[in-house]
Amino acid sequence: MEQITLLGLRDTPLSIDEVVSAVQDDHAGGTAFFVGTVRDHDHGRQVTDLSYSAHPTAEAQMRRVMEKVVADTSRDGRPVWRVAALHRVGDLRVGDIAVVVAAAAAHREEAFAACRRLIDDIKAEVPIWKHQTFTDGDAEWVGAC
Repeated sequence: MEQITLLGLRDTPLSIDEVVSAVQDDHAGGTAFFVGTVRDHDHGRQVTDLSYSAHPTAEAQMRRVMEKVVADTSRDGRPVWRVAALHRVGDLRVGDIAVVVAAAAAHREEAFAACRRLIDDIKAEVPIWKHQTFTDGDAEWVGAC
């Protein structure tokens, strides 16, 4: 059974329902998901919008991260059954969904652990960069990894 049921970078709005549906499994007793949205501030400055860019290898790196998360968070015969992750690229506005990750596991402990690791490791290891614009006209690049 393929444990990575959905992954990708998209330049269109992301669907929470699609990601949650992708990890549904009759073996799972717990499902956890995280939704990251564009907020209106960063480090005390007002953000108007942002844009995400990704390296051509970003999806392959996302798959490697997801495989490692599944392997590391499945333990003691209590597996993580399914994981899914989508990240938005292109121009986004305040309130838009930027990333959705989900994990379904035998128990909630593994589901929560896998979900947390997914978002943390994607942000730390997948080459996706954010360019944000502030209300004062300044802009900055923020490296996701």
